[in-house]
Amino acid sequence: MRLVRVGETTSEVGRDVRAALTSWGRGDAVAGGIALLGVRIPGFGSAVEAVVLLPRGVLVVLGVDLPDPALRLEAPLEDRWKVDGWPISRPEGPVNPAANALGATAAVAALVREKQPRPLPVCTVVAVGPYVARVDQPVADKDRGVRILHPEPMTLLAVARELAVHTRPCPIDELRRVLAVLEPGSTLTDEDLSAEGFPDGLSPEAAAERTTILPLTALRRAEEPRKPKRVRWWPVAAAVLVALVLVVGIAVAVSADNSTSGPARGTGPTAPDAVEFAGLGTASSTDCAAHTDGDVRVWLERNGCARLIRGRFEATSTGHRAAVLVGVLRFTGSTSAAELKSVLDRPGGGTVLDQAAEGVAWPGGAAPQFPTALRAAGREGNSVKLVQVVWLDQPSTQDDPVLHEIAGRAMRITLAG
Repeated sequence: MRLVRVGETTSEVGRDVRAALTSWGRGDAVAGGIALLGVRIPGFGSAVEAVVLLPRGVLVVLGVDLPDPALRLEAPLEDRWKVDGWPISRPEGPVNPAANALGATAAVAALVREKQPRPLPVCTVVAVGPYVARVDQPVADKDRGVRILHPEPMTLLAVARELAVHTRPCPIDELRRVLAVLEPGSTLTDEDLSAEGFPDGLSPEAAAERTTILPLTALRRAEEPRKPKRVRWWPVAAAVLVALVLVVGIAVAVSADNSTSGPARGTGPTAPDAVEFAGLGTASSTDCAAHTDGDVRVWLERNGCARLIRGRFEATSTGHRAAVLVGVLRFTGSTSAAELKSVLDRPGGGTVLDQAAEGVAWPGGAAPQFPTALRAAGREGNSVKLVQVVWLDQPSTQDDPVLHEIAGRAMRITLAG
């Protein structure tokens, strides 16, 4: 992490922010990136403690000084803060000390979108001091990419790694467009930026990204005119002969089909044209581990999750009924979601349990056998979704294309809560 002092601190806790960033050291061995300290954001008007430009994300850091050290801080974005149960009294100011945080972040995000073709995610860090042992934030605020914390080196580093997870690192040329606005007099060289983890435009990773987004029409326009080639007639004649054989074969097949009575023979079930889902209720809990088993339960007991939502559905397709269980595990950061997804992908790694395991019977008297169900799992930002599908009126197999289609469509279901 390379620090660039643009202006002075805006709060007492700003000193702790600078100390934490300094402790990471230069280079990308710990974190990498460029921290612009005391920078004034165009379109926002006032300075912030830091804008941290990381290879895979941007953090806007603001400082808030509390009246005294606190054991517990309740810090919602859109309501009054409480220190150890007592509301902070600031009659002359906003409803809470972080009211301007999202405004600063929005200004930086607008700049990044303007200067980068694939903009990095921009998140907010509100550093509080002189000391806070514990900060309680609503899950909805965390889902918006906001973290409120006392800026200890490892705490701030963990948040940087959690929030800066863009799939594509920012190349040096795009970084310079942002730096030119935030710190016009920057003297950082390409070698400085490369040492902090930003790839140059000639790196294999950057080149692959740019090749992917280059339109095919542009490639064709860039080609030199080609000389006309002599037509080879043998391949053409062969193609005509093959086409005639196919036409005759199709005609014979159609004739034979029209002369045969009775149902046509098939090779097995095919994917359905339509799947109808009927909702049978949802359940929600913050004790995620209690409603899972196997390695998933062990992982959740160690790491926890913000909330588990389970939805029951009955799907109707090809004249048959299937039970569908959709489980969504929500986290405060995408890193945890990625780790749990890897656990779910292991053979026999565990699963989310239906409510029947807790004495809540499936509606209608059915008893779906989810241990033999077809399963599908995927990530949605900071959430992991697990779908389990099993037939209610016929045996289920793992290679059933209809069950695969139902599972794929169930992955699109959104569970509220």
